[in-house]
Amino acid sequence: MRSLPKRAITATTLAAFLLTGLAACGNDSNSAAPATSTGVSAEQMPGPATIAKVALMAKSTGNPFADIRTAAAHMPMTADALAAGITKAAKIKGSGTSPAAGLRAGLTQLLTEHVYLAGIAVATAYHAGADSEAFKLAAAGLDENSKAVAAAVGSIVPKEEDGFLTGWRSHINDFVTYAVGAKTPGAKGASMKKDAGANLKGYAKASGAFFDRITGGALPSAAVEMDFNHHIGTLKTAIDSFAAGDPTAFNKLKVAADHMAGSAQVLAGGIAKATKMKGNPNDAASTLRSGLTGMLTTHVYLAGVAVFTAYTADGGLDGAAFKAAAGALDKNSVDLSKAVGSVAGKADEAVFLAVWRSHIGDFVTYAKGEATGDEKLKDMGLANLDAYRTTSGDFFAKITGGALPSDAVATELIGHIETLAGAIDSLKAALIPAAS
Repeated sequence: MRSLPKRAITATTLAAFLLTGLAACGNDSNSAAPATSTGVSAEQMPGPATIAKVALMAKSTGNPFADIRTAAAHMPMTADALAAGITKAAKIKGSGTSPAAGLRAGLTQLLTEHVYLAGIAVATAYHAGADSEAFKLAAAGLDENSKAVAAAVGSIVPKEEDGFLTGWRSHINDFVTYAVGAKTPGAKGASMKKDAGANLKGYAKASGAFFDRITGGALPSAAVEMDFNHHIGTLKTAIDSFAAGDPTAFNKLKVAADHMAGSAQVLAGGIAKATKMKGNPNDAASTLRSGLTGMLTTHVYLAGVAVFTAYTADGGLDGAAFKAAAGALDKNSVDLSKAVGSVAGKADEAVFLAVWRSHIGDFVTYAKGEATGDEKLKDMGLANLDAYRTTSGDFFAKITGGALPSDAVATELIGHIETLAGAIDSLKAALIPAAS
């Protein structure tokens, strides 16, 4: 059985990816350590803790792919709460709560999730085998997302939901064929990839015609076809990298997922126009909400991918694969910090990034404890994450002038911490035995 290294995680191990000194496994503190290496001074850090600690508990069903979806499903609520407070404090124009804004944010979450679940399913098949129980669970999780995407379409055009779902599932099957071909040597594998690519190109064309028809031309077929072809191309590139064992696969998967925010914008704009939906999906407040939704959803999935890699790849936390996955996760952290900085300024951008990175380090601590059966290490990770809730709550209260109350943010983060910790537990149960 592969397990994580038993020695403490140090700042040196994760130097390029996690902030120096934050949440190292040998740290006895229940709060995140300051990170002077980023240039953040003690005076810039949020104020003292104001939120009572709670007994955080991981929420796990034992199915890691269902649990990661649960954790990700919590993120739109967090994004909505943060966007509302920031919009109010910064007097951002538009409405982030309109039906059109909700449509764009919802599609952003579902389409981003689609890419990550597809990537995770492929990685699981390559690791545990296409006949494994782990892959069956991964495929089932991906199909639950497919049904959710179809339901979103059905909420606008109910009679089209079943037909859309059939076509959507077919394009996933084509990606599966492509992934099998990428692992099959010689002419046979090349032929499978070519056939799957042709089918996917046909799907993009059919999707363009579908959305053009249901929106009465508000979504031109050529625009949708081009966008879907971009989705197909970026995900194929990521699959090829996974098949080759290339560590850059994680960054390529992020590129493919990041594209889906643009796809959601295209689809929401056309649907809102065709249905005369209230609100503007492209105003500043809606854009903020959608952007935070996509980035927070990405955070959950890249954290899950990093843990997946630590549990399954050679070298564990010291291996090249984990470092690459952690690097992709850190790019998402920087993306989030820049979003905060765009409304709060550079100084608060740096503070947010330091604190955000610290909570990722705490999840790493928790994952190490889970993999090695070290309950004290798991408790330390949860204690640090509990302290993070307070730090984060105080930070957002400060930058919004109280429009986001500390306790509201801290309470919202309970669900994020408990569901992601639960996914970490179930990932270990499903994947480490499969690696025996």
